[in-house]
Amino acid sequence: MQNTAETGPDDLIDVTRLLDDPYAGYAALREAGPVHRIAGPDGQPAWLVTRYEDVRRCLSDPRLSLDKRNARGGYRGFALPPALDANLLNMDPPDHTRVRRLVAKAFTPARVEKLREPVRRLADGLLDAVADAGRTDLIVSYAGPLPIMVICDLLGVPERDRPDFRAWTDALITPDPARPERAKEAVVAMMRYYTGLIAAKRAAPGDDLLSGLILVRDGAVAEGDAGAGTGPDAAEGTGTAGDRLSEDELTSLAFLLLFAGYENTVHLIGNSVLALLDHPEHLTALRTNPAELSAAVEEFARYDGPASLAIRRFPLEDVEIGGVRVPAGESVLLSLASANRDPERFPAPGTFDPGRDATGQLMFGHGIHHCLGAALARLQTETALTALISRFPGLRLDGPRAGLRYRRTLRARGLISLPVAW
Repeated sequence: MQNTAETGPDDLIDVTRLLDDPYAGYAALREAGPVHRIAGPDGQPAWLVTRYEDVRRCLSDPRLSLDKRNARGGYRGFALPPALDANLLNMDPPDHTRVRRLVAKAFTPARVEKLREPVRRLADGLLDAVADAGRTDLIVSYAGPLPIMVICDLLGVPERDRPDFRAWTDALITPDPARPERAKEAVVAMMRYYTGLIAAKRAAPGDDLLSGLILVRDGAVAEGDAGAGTGPDAAEGTGTAGDRLSEDELTSLAFLLLFAGYENTVHLIGNSVLALLDHPEHLTALRTNPAELSAAVEEFARYDGPASLAIRRFPLEDVEIGGVRVPAGESVLLSLASANRDPERFPAPGTFDPGRDATGQLMFGHGIHHCLGAALARLQTETALTALISRFPGLRLDGPRAGLRYRRTLRARGLISLPVAW
């Protein structure tokens, strides 16, 4: 078993090169070894896992904790207040099991499928708004607004407040180096808004997910009493005292549903459209056979998914990963982007092939921490692409391919803009 735990800070691999050409960089790291000691996105030392089988195994290993209290060296991650930080991305069982169970029923494939027509109406409305112009920035006018509208509908956020939600989320996803205070201001504004929205829904519950969670929080839903609406469905069969949410967990869960549901879906839609524009033969084939888009979403997620790294983990004990001993409490980063391009799992991984069997791709995670909103993200991406390519058969890039820019972050991969014309 290889042991490189004593690597000094000057020997850490600089992975900033992954910002410019991530897939080539990950290929080189994969070839060099399964686990590497690196300087993480925050500059702190971490262990980067690159190969598919190791990443998949680690995603479901109960010895790898998401709880930051198990970190060695005082790691605290994003500087979020407790009212926003008590979420599923920082939890292990049994708290993770309890909180996830309360909301999971709202995101089953069957319940999400009921949203297909409402999502299609939203997509068509956004395309109506730009159709006559003949060109648009697809991220600004389509891929960005659609997930915000869907998540806000689920949570019961009034339409007048939705532009603020997108501005706050963008400030957190892509901090402005010239104005670092904007991210902190966004956190404060979101916490204030959620507090007010929860109070309003306590006074006048609606048929939405957040109202259902508030009923659970307050112990007002008896076992099996839930109705058929989106909100009560989320609380079905979860009215016992032991299943209630704390106030911080309630606020944090609402924050997570918006933040995670927005970022990943925006990037997945944008990256998928670009993959089709880069491969017009597949664009034509999918336009002719739109029923194949559902299976193709798995290849979009594998080929250029929005989540480059899984949530940081901390071993509860010394663990062996790929023959390397990783000490307890140190940071472990699992590269989903690298795993999804591992030729040992996906032959010719750099080839975009919508007909490929890409089941097993890890963009949505694996195990008990598998993305809660995966079914919704898949449906939104499929629906958005179906509406777009059927509406605009002459869809093309509006400018040079080399001019496209990605958000410069190791954690996620998404386009800043995507100018198109038709």
